Amino acid sequence: MMPSLRSAAVSAGLCLAAVLGACNRAPPTPGMARGEALFDTCVPCHGAEGHGNRELGAPNIGGLPQWYVEAQLRKFQLGHRGANPFDTVGLRMKSMSLALDLEGDLESVAQYVASMARTRSAPVLTGDARAGQTSYQVCVACHGPSGQGIEAVNSPPLAGQSDWYLLAQLEKFKKGWRGTNPEDISGATMRPNAMILDETAMANVIAYIQTLQ
Repeated sequence: MMPSLRSAAVSAGLCLAAVLGACNRAPPTPGMARGEALFDTCVPCHGAEGHGNRELGAPNIGGLPQWYVEAQLRKFQLGHRGANPFDTVGLRMKSMSLALDLEGDLESVAQYVASMARTRSAPVLTGDARAGQTSYQVCVACHGPSGQGIEAVNSPPLAGQSDWYLLAQLEKFKKGWRGTNPEDISGATMRPNAMILDETAMANVIAYIQTLQ
């Protein structure tokens, strides 16, 4: 065999071996260990403990229920969130969610996030909590009287969440950056409730949420 042909044959053999090796490699095992490894990509924005970062628009996610984290990651993957071109924070999160492309990855990272300790974020906004308590009565049916969230209606816990993040999400619902996709049932439910709140009412209801334990 001529040297050039021999070299080509060797190269082809190595490529075939690499492909076969990749095919035979077992996929990562879903679970807590896999979720912890995947969370390394979340740390630059959400922090090692999941406390979030206001400058990056990343919320406090540590200790959120697994069902809720899974639901939101799927919304990002499906384009129910992070699809508006002006929503730069959502667009960044959407791209990150698409990296969870192996079977069990989404559930694994959600399980790991849920295992973290839930911590209360210090408030940075001001509002009238007493006035906000009245406005919050509209929220009770979905988010619960103590802001604990209700899985049956896919409504997240609000108590302990950063006030700046809650304000950002209410504004996104009002602008139509969230809750306008016809397949996003829970988002479509939330949007009309956000639209009835002006800036003062938003600040007040968020101030009340900050008092919930």
